[in-house]
Amino acid sequence: MAEAERITGTPGNEPEPGQGDGGDAEQSAAETGATAAQRGPRRIGTLLLVALIVYLLDLGSKLLVVAELEHHEPVQVIGTLLQFEVIRNRGAAFSMGEALTIFLTLIAAVVIVVIFRIARKLYSLPWALALGLLLGGAFGNLTDRIFRSPGVFQGAVVDFIAPAHFAVFNLADSGIVCGGILIVLLSFRGLDPDGTVHKD
Repeated sequence: MAEAERITGTPGNEPEPGQGDGGDAEQSAAETGATAAQRGPRRIGTLLLVALIVYLLDLGSKLLVVAELEHHEPVQVIGTLLQFEVIRNRGAAFSMGEALTIFLTLIAAVVIVVIFRIARKLYSLPWALALGLLLGGAFGNLTDRIFRSPGVFQGAVVDFIAPAHFAVFNLADSGIVCGGILIVLLSFRGLDPDGTVHKD
């Protein structure tokens, strides 16, 4: 009798409308929760903490060197191999593109927006460190672009770390470069910001 009802599809044994869909939705939600649990907590806090540290170090160092070293002779840190010399740079990192100040300011703003979009699905600690370095550096130089002379969005960035035979830079530049290098390495390893690993 049960077999006959199964074959003929007796109405009494059919699932109620939406019952199957509800089960699938619950299963999908459970799988999503399990995946999130495996990935661990989101790393937005780590990203913001790293960015804040980089930003404060950059801002504090710039305020100090402008107050103490600007319009003075370079200070030798390691002989002539490394000096502190204050230079106002209207270009990009390492004094490149000085005629593109406004354009570079817009790029920095776009980078910040992209990082915040990525942060919504950020579960990877290495990616959080990389993006935090990048975000802190971008905010550091963007602050100069907005608040320093000659005007809003045209301000000159304060650079002061002057190695021999190399461009003068600041801590924000260092954060951007280190973050960028780390992102490249993570991409080569196949590690995504959401914590998954893919192999091409």
